[in-house]
Amino acid sequence: MMMINIAELIRDYRMMKREIERLQKIIYGKSIPMLSWGVAQYGIESTLPKGSSGKSYEELRDMDIREQKQIMRLEEYQRRVFAIETAGDYLDREILKIVYDCMLDGMTRQEIAIHLEISRDSVDKLRSDIKAQIGTNTTFSKILHGEKSAC
Repeated sequence: MMMINIAELIRDYRMMKREIERLQKIIYGKSIPMLSWGVAQYGIESTLPKGSSGKSYEELRDMDIREQKQIMRLEEYQRRVFAIETAGDYLDREILKIVYDCMLDGMTRQEIAIHLEISRDSVDKLRSDIKAQIGTNTTFSKILHGEKSAC
């Protein structure tokens, strides 16, 4: 399994969200809400028939190489963003969840320190704890790498 660079994923999160929206507009003509991205469903919903918001096999076959690459990039970014956005659920302390949200909002360590009225060193320690907890979480890793879970 490849090494996960949590700091890079967090740093690139907002760029990936913007790129997802751009690619969705190119491919589908509109932006698709995250809940419709085709993330695995569980329970009764997983057995129900569903239409595809994607392109048919015939449409995919007729696409040019650039369009195929755009779809592959879109799917990869959607998986990464979904993993990043759900990763906060795996943190074991509320302060870590707050710092994580601030990081996803693009706040600097100085801005987070001011917001929480703590030192920059404390922010660094919390950020380190966040990266360690997310990096060792197997559910996060499975989502990030597109592996099916046994839920």
